[in-house]
Amino acid sequence: MGNGISTIDYFIIVIYLVATTAFGTWFVKRSGDMKGFTLAGNLIPGWAIGLSLMATYLSSISFLANPGKSYASDWRPFVFSLTLPIAIWIAGKWFVPLYRNQVRTTAYEYLEQRFALWARLYMGAAYILLQIGRFAVVLYLMALALAALIDVDIRMLILGVGLLTVFYTIMGGFAAVIWTDVVQAVVLFLGGLLCLILLLVNMPGGWAHFTSVAAQQHKFALGPMDFNLAVEGFWVIFIFGIVENLKNFSVDQNYVQRFLSAPSEREAQKALWLGGMSYIPISALFFMIGTALFVYYLDAPAGTLPDRADQVFPYFIVHGLPAGIAGLVIAGVMAAGMSTLSSSLNSSATVYTVDFFKRYLNKDADDHTQLKMIRSATGVIGVIATLASLAMINARTVLDVWWQMSAIFGGGMLGLFLAAVLIPKLKSRQAMTATLAGLLFVAWASASKLWFEESGWSFGLHTMMIGVVGTLLIVVTAYLLQLVSRDK
Repeated sequence: MGNGISTIDYFIIVIYLVATTAFGTWFVKRSGDMKGFTLAGNLIPGWAIGLSLMATYLSSISFLANPGKSYASDWRPFVFSLTLPIAIWIAGKWFVPLYRNQVRTTAYEYLEQRFALWARLYMGAAYILLQIGRFAVVLYLMALALAALIDVDIRMLILGVGLLTVFYTIMGGFAAVIWTDVVQAVVLFLGGLLCLILLLVNMPGGWAHFTSVAAQQHKFALGPMDFNLAVEGFWVIFIFGIVENLKNFSVDQNYVQRFLSAPSEREAQKALWLGGMSYIPISALFFMIGTALFVYYLDAPAGTLPDRADQVFPYFIVHGLPAGIAGLVIAGVMAAGMSTLSSSLNSSATVYTVDFFKRYLNKDADDHTQLKMIRSATGVIGVIATLASLAMINARTVLDVWWQMSAIFGGGMLGLFLAAVLIPKLKSRQAMTATLAGLLFVAWASASKLWFEESGWSFGLHTMMIGVVGTLLIVVTAYLLQLVSRDK
């Protein structure tokens, strides 16, 4: 076992970065027009899109945070993964056919068809803000984790990984995003699998000891089963998982763009099932790593391990893996992060170019003009997000505030979409009023959790339920408004 990062590990990391960038830019010929840049020419097979979906789900934060969660507690976050079949079935039956038949490039075209331009612009603006924040947060947290693994300044990591991802996304377009995702999905899976195997092989007593101790410590539990929506138990995570996964599959351009890039509706549905269902065992793998780390280090001397649970897996990577294997696992961390970053860049640049530039700012823009704009937008958004990531250094509280604000930016997106689909006679003004009601609620509930938790004026349920209640509020308000209007 190793005691640090070796020269061969650094060599593997550098080779991986260079190879990924070169591989991504190789697709420049396929991105010579808007259809090629945004939908990869509808030439990507379903299995590749499915692996790309899975890689998008599993960011580098999940790669490191999921083991930390199961190490510190139990498997209750795994309940989120168990809701995927429900969301996949709904999305495959209704969302995929809807988008394949009614829109050309972005999810938000449908909202304009259904209501008016305001709905398209609201959804597009909220989405771009979310993706800039997502890029900045994922890049920062990935660099923070990598800085604990390798002896490189965090600023250099943020700039290096961020700008390399921007470069190959600009050059290769959506084809680069999909095919680099495929490679990165394989790398992160192999890295995680090797870690688990080495943990179990080197654990005294092997598999039998591991399962016995883990069961005694209730490490495989899925949380309290009573229906208490104020506590992070089984039902809170289950309900949150269904709503969050429906939001991903219905209004997140990352996913919708993949549905549209498939050569047929059948291939899109196949990709959805492959990507979603493959995430379940992959997430279980990383929760299993955390549980194995708990048993492996159960008798470690005091002061040996990091204080934070999410730093125990990085500690094992540095001190517990042989030379070469550590480099592969660190490449897996970078793979998961770069997959998320490239997806956010391409989808947000697509939304800006199609929903704002072409639809609102320059309606006569030809394909060549749009292609220049989408490459420029990719670069500008990537640079802004990378600078935002640099600004987060030494200001970790910003992350908590950001995730609260992200609920405000995205709080009305799923509710507005569901209202559009479920209430056929809903009018534009009614939809706008319902969305505003939902956004005001989400803003109040988020702020109350931050600043009024102890005052008795805060939102009484668990934080995960804010988006759930906000979504339901929009749908119910929209239904009541159109019902009152119809009665008149």
